[in-house]
Amino acid sequence: MKKLLFTLVVAFMAIISADAQVYVGGSFNLTHDKNADVTNFSIAPEVGYNLNKNWAIAAEIGYTHFKSDGNKANAFNFAPYARFSFFEKGIVRLFLDGGIGISTYKRESYDSVNGFEIGIKPSIALEICKNLTFVAKYGFAGYRDDYKYANSTSGISLSSEDLTFGFHYEF
Repeated sequence: MKKLLFTLVVAFMAIISADAQVYVGGSFNLTHDKNADVTNFSIAPEVGYNLNKNWAIAAEIGYTHFKSDGNKANAFNFAPYARFSFFEKGIVRLFLDGGIGISTYKRESYDSVNGFEIGIKPSIALEICKNLTFVAKYGFAGYRDDYKYANSTSGISLSSEDLTFGFHYEF
């Protein structure tokens, strides 16, 4: 029984790894509202593993700097996710990243705040060449509790903080 189970696990892993590709990349975000004197900067490198044509697993580690009327804040986050690609035509691919994230947020002269999120982020990818892809993500549907900006929301968010651009390089 142990040999059979071990053989099945090895066979399953061989099938997955035969079609899998590793990708690295990340995203960045820079917004400035002149009227409100608010600046927001984020950088989030990520690494992922394509299980097959439609599914991938990955994680991102992010840093965010926020400045408003002289007040400054910094946030760090870790967000593993599963990616489901549901449409592909030519160089265009649409997908959803569904996952969880944890963060810590520190504003000057205040205690740090820990938070989390769980939800889905819709995205589009444009294949620039064989291994390089441009990725844009906009929006969030789910629940956030003190995540990155010490805000708590549930539902759909379409704010500028939810717009990111990045690249992926597949090996």
